[in-house]
Amino acid sequence: MSLQLEPSAQQIKEEKVYQEMGLIDGEFAYIEKILGRLPNYTELGLFSVMWSEHCSYKHSKNVLKKFPTKSEAVLQGPGEGAGAVDIGDGQAAVFKIESHNHPSAVEPYQGAATGVGGILRDVFSMGARPIALLNSLRFGELDTPRVRYLFEEVVAGIAGYGNCVGVPTVGGEVQFDPCYKENPLVNAMCVGLIDQKDLQKGVAQGAGNTVMYIGASTGRDGIHGATFASEELTEESESKRPSVQVGDPFTEKRVLEACLEIIQSDALIGIQDMGAAGLTSSSAEMASKAGYGIEMNLDHVPQREHAMTPYEMMLSESQERMLIVVEKGREDEMKAICEHWELHAVEVGVVTEKQHLTLRHNGETVADIPVDALAEDAPEYNPPSAVPAYYKEFQAQTPWAPADVKPEETLVDLLARPTIASKEWVYDQYDYMVQTNTAVAPGAGAAILRIKDTDKGIALTTDGNSRYIYLDPERGGQIAVAEAARNIVASGGRPLGITDCLNYGSPEKPEIFWQIEKSIDGMSAACAKLNAPVVGGNVSLYNETPNGSIYPTPVIGMVGLVENIEHRTTSGFKADGDIIYVLGETKAEFGGSELQQMQEGSIFGPAPAIDLDVEAKRQENVLAAIQAGVVASAQDIAEGGLAVAVSEGIMGGTEGLGAEISFDEDASLLFSESQSRYVLTVPAEKRDQFEQLLPDVFEIGRVTSTENLHITTPAGDTLVNISREQLEQSWKGAIPCMVKSKA
Repeated sequence: MSLQLEPSAQQIKEEKVYQEMGLIDGEFAYIEKILGRLPNYTELGLFSVMWSEHCSYKHSKNVLKKFPTKSEAVLQGPGEGAGAVDIGDGQAAVFKIESHNHPSAVEPYQGAATGVGGILRDVFSMGARPIALLNSLRFGELDTPRVRYLFEEVVAGIAGYGNCVGVPTVGGEVQFDPCYKENPLVNAMCVGLIDQKDLQKGVAQGAGNTVMYIGASTGRDGIHGATFASEELTEESESKRPSVQVGDPFTEKRVLEACLEIIQSDALIGIQDMGAAGLTSSSAEMASKAGYGIEMNLDHVPQREHAMTPYEMMLSESQERMLIVVEKGREDEMKAICEHWELHAVEVGVVTEKQHLTLRHNGETVADIPVDALAEDAPEYNPPSAVPAYYKEFQAQTPWAPADVKPEETLVDLLARPTIASKEWVYDQYDYMVQTNTAVAPGAGAAILRIKDTDKGIALTTDGNSRYIYLDPERGGQIAVAEAARNIVASGGRPLGITDCLNYGSPEKPEIFWQIEKSIDGMSAACAKLNAPVVGGNVSLYNETPNGSIYPTPVIGMVGLVENIEHRTTSGFKADGDIIYVLGETKAEFGGSELQQMQEGSIFGPAPAIDLDVEAKRQENVLAAIQAGVVASAQDIAEGGLAVAVSEGIMGGTEGLGAEISFDEDASLLFSESQSRYVLTVPAEKRDQFEQLLPDVFEIGRVTSTENLHITTPAGDTLVNISREQLEQSWKGAIPCMVKSKA
């Protein structure tokens, strides 16, 4: 749209143009009150993106305050580009997770790729060098060409961007459920390493200092991307492909290296990436945080398209761009660095005492807005909350029990379920060894990266079972955090903190907002009990279509410290004769389980119970046993239950091994998803020391050299007798077979 075609301020009000930008009548009236006049078209655009749910969290800000955000380890909590935790030796891990759900639904390759690019910039804008990428993905069942297309293209986009930029994708998760058929979830996480003294903040302070634009040129891609991410997906969403940005990982690599040089200069005052809402959010947020303003001349913005308007330049979400504030008179130092990396480095503005964002274009003032009005003073809502009828029904139900369980057949079928099956087809497309720090590669519960020139490492995971959260949001929220922590602990790490990506439907629906409230209550309780505070994250709402909402899906990205890299532990069985133990009681808990979904085609009833005191104690004891060197392998028991966990121990272990197990007469318990449980193997000579550290374990069998999984009842009756080869055929072949079966 050219400038002369933009509606006048009066037309904006009379024709309610603001509604097309996602603003409601009351919000427009509030804007008019703030300005003391009607906004022009450019100003309206700035308000619309900054007051979108994606940028302002206007429906969720109040409930997010429930999260614990502090501990001895936390160096930077929520409020900056990413959070940071102390990992010792004057170093910090910097990390963040964010969503790119709506863009990936309409343009899966670029939606996923630019999600990776954006999360990388969040981390290196803090001054940290990115050392790892992870992801958490949700799709419908792989039984339609559309879902298979989305799945393939999202994975290709993640691989295409991450591999080219030279940051390893070391872990993640993929789950499949009918509720994500039309609204996939693509959550990307990045972890960086930094010396604590080099941590940066996104602030624009010091009147007279220079605001500089660095990176790629600005185009018309991604305009109103933040608004697009803050509305439901409909049949018209396909027409919003221009709201999906286009990424260039090779430019990103140059921007990354330039920024890591720039942060070493004492001329730098603040730095922030141009993410959602582009130039608007970076300038307004940097100024607001510092208590200053910015005056910007848009004539100087590098543009790759002809005759861009102020509205287009400010709302563009073109990729690979950063905004920095530099000490006046030292701009040439920044330009020299950027020239080396063949990047734009342009003076576009100046920090002002007046706390306004003032934009000039072609010699005229085209916008003049208080920065706090854009960044801090967006409307905040407390939506009504109502307990859903389905929840009351589920709580009143007698717990579901599976029927006619044929244990061997059931195990084979569960291993072929896409949510449980090997994700090797996915992670084989990722370069997970670049930078040569990867000590435990994808496929484990947690990835581990060594920290060079030290004895330590960091453990990284993403997790979140949305079925439990749907059945019981508060209990499910506790389980999500606890399971992520179990993954870290079972790998030999101590949880330090989490970043979360909170994916839900429309908060304007009372039943959905209740899910948000209760799951955050549960997550907060678990974070506090497990000493894993929230250091940042992302809220992604309106994940629904006319056919319904997704399950509430808060995804947990967790970082832990492996104090000695020799403590790293994997799930694969190690040696013939090792004793197999289970820690934790197995109960008849199948609500939300993979078995229930497989047998019934839906989930219902109560979710599994969890006791956070028990959870914390078991995590502490397992970690102590690992650090004492008495544990050969460790794995938490998750989807599919004990039988699946033991099968994975065999398939991920040393060649030639199997397992002999004695279990309960009730074969269905093999597939229970009771919480706070682990499968641990221990060399026979370390039995006594192990049992002193973990007195409440149950010995269930031995690792054998038979290459078979043999499970019997205490009376000696065979429940399962299956070869490792058969297990692998089911587990490893499921996803490649489904992806190749295109219609």
